[in-house]
Amino acid sequence: MNSYSKRKYIIILIFSIVALAFIVRLFRLQIIDTNYKRSATTNVLREVIEYPSRGLIYDRNGQLLVYNKAAYDLLVTPRETTSFDTLQLCKILNINIDDFVQELKKAKKYSRYKPSVIVKQISPEQYALMQEKIYKFPGFYFQSRTLRAYQFNMAAHIFGYVGEVNQQALNNDEYYRIGDYLGITGVEYAYEKELRGDKGASFFLVDVHNRLKGSYDKGRMDKMPVKGKNLQTGIDAQLQMYGESLMQNKAGSIVAIEPSTGEILALISTPSYSPDLMVGRSRIEQFPLLVSDSLKPLYNRAIQAQYPPGSTFKLVQALIGLQEKVITPSTRFMCAHGYHVGSFTQACHHNGEFTLTPSIAQSCNAYYAHTFRRILEAPQFGNIKTGYEKWREHVVSFGFSTKISPEFGQELSGFIPDAEYYQKRVFPVSRWRALPLISLAIGQGEIQMTPLQMANLAATIANRGYYYLPHIVKNIEGSEIDPIFKQKHYTSIDTSYFELILDGMEHVMSFNHGGTASLSYIPGISYCGKTGTVQNPHGADHSSFIAFAPRENPKIAIAVYVENGVWGSRYAAPIASLLIEKFLNNDIQESRKYLEKQMLETNLLYPGKPGYKKPE
Repeated sequence: MNSYSKRKYIIILIFSIVALAFIVRLFRLQIIDTNYKRSATTNVLREVIEYPSRGLIYDRNGQLLVYNKAAYDLLVTPRETTSFDTLQLCKILNINIDDFVQELKKAKKYSRYKPSVIVKQISPEQYALMQEKIYKFPGFYFQSRTLRAYQFNMAAHIFGYVGEVNQQALNNDEYYRIGDYLGITGVEYAYEKELRGDKGASFFLVDVHNRLKGSYDKGRMDKMPVKGKNLQTGIDAQLQMYGESLMQNKAGSIVAIEPSTGEILALISTPSYSPDLMVGRSRIEQFPLLVSDSLKPLYNRAIQAQYPPGSTFKLVQALIGLQEKVITPSTRFMCAHGYHVGSFTQACHHNGEFTLTPSIAQSCNAYYAHTFRRILEAPQFGNIKTGYEKWREHVVSFGFSTKISPEFGQELSGFIPDAEYYQKRVFPVSRWRALPLISLAIGQGEIQMTPLQMANLAATIANRGYYYLPHIVKNIEGSEIDPIFKQKHYTSIDTSYFELILDGMEHVMSFNHGGTASLSYIPGISYCGKTGTVQNPHGADHSSFIAFAPRENPKIAIAVYVENGVWGSRYAAPIASLLIEKFLNNDIQESRKYLEKQMLETNLLYPGKPGYKKPE
């Protein structure tokens, strides 16, 4: 009897344990774990994402530049479709029928019960046509979006473009879902988080066939989208368009900066493209064409092209020479059609003696070869390698050999070789000597700089020794721009030496002083400039010019590069002078209209078209 009694209690205990396990499991499933609740809710709810409109972009004067226009995605729930006229639908939407059939197959493979985007970025006109006939296509419905639109056909490299997210973006930011869009280049990329806003969502009840049956819980769960923040740029729209017109049919770039803030007034790279080409479904067709174009319209020369600075770099050499006290304003060097050492000659078109100011005004190569050699061989350095390292330290303080604008993700840094570079390639077994490096004296050799860096040099000289990081965006709605854009970056050159350089730069624009850009003089405006002829082993030399104006309280600093433009005075200087005059006076004087006409009509790219001039 006792044996049976014990068995009874053991069986009761086993059943109790099993019952308790079921109770605990049910408690977890029903009370603690919400996965099943969410799964059940999902079966009766449809979440419709509400996309916010991207922030607007304005110029410095409040002119609207980039705005939004309505667009629509066509979605399909395969389970709800019936027989329909595929050809009619494709004609209305102007899409390829084979592509449409393929997308429909993908949607069915993904899910017959869940909606899939089948046609993206439909225009308002096509949407209106479809709305009249949507009853003929059960299972199809629209989701609203916005696309970028542009007030003017300009500044494609500044604005950048918006495209569909890739897997990397999906992995890096949980905000994005497949099919979302984000900024790919330019301001759209740099300020993506500010411009994109915050997505909203609406919840709807659906039946077993995934058909909408009305709002869920009277809309209490709905979340309104928050539009993106508006941006005000430092760009002057009129100056930007004028610069682009002057650079048409030419390859090159222009960068204009406000020295007192670092705000970019204009940034031009040509050849360029219409920003509208990179919007909506046209981007799919146009992008491969732009990529394969031999003139590289997608290539942003202002921040990616690396050129030797040429004679514009002589300004930096002069400042370093003054700082290291190897020259004074009255130091004289002889030029006998160049700089000569034994059988070596660095050619120049002058014959006579030069002091500092005339050497800048007339751009004497020999003067700067002598100056550079004195820097390298200065007694305070002890040897040429140490002299070079000190010289490079001064050069880098101007913002060269580094990226100077955090807004441009594709910006290149330029190149100022360090001592190790020459130790390995030029002096691996021999002692350092000045002559193998002498081409650096006139901004040639291994030195590489971007037009943005050269415009920043002009701004630095205008400020007498400091610069702000160049930047496009001036204000962000509801917040401040990054404080790094308000910090002054000082060069290693004493402020007192800059006025001496300004004297020479002002004489560059003077016919009486034999200035190399005297034909680009602007009556009534005191401004400082420096021409450059950039040696090009692949064809005709490049034309370059940097300047700022007025001399006192400068409002604009500028760099212009015209590829295969031969001399700095031929194209770069006239174009820069016209932009300066346009910005300061809002018009071009009658006496200079001929120069404007000449620059507008010059064609250096397209043989057989009016105005073509073969580069020499």
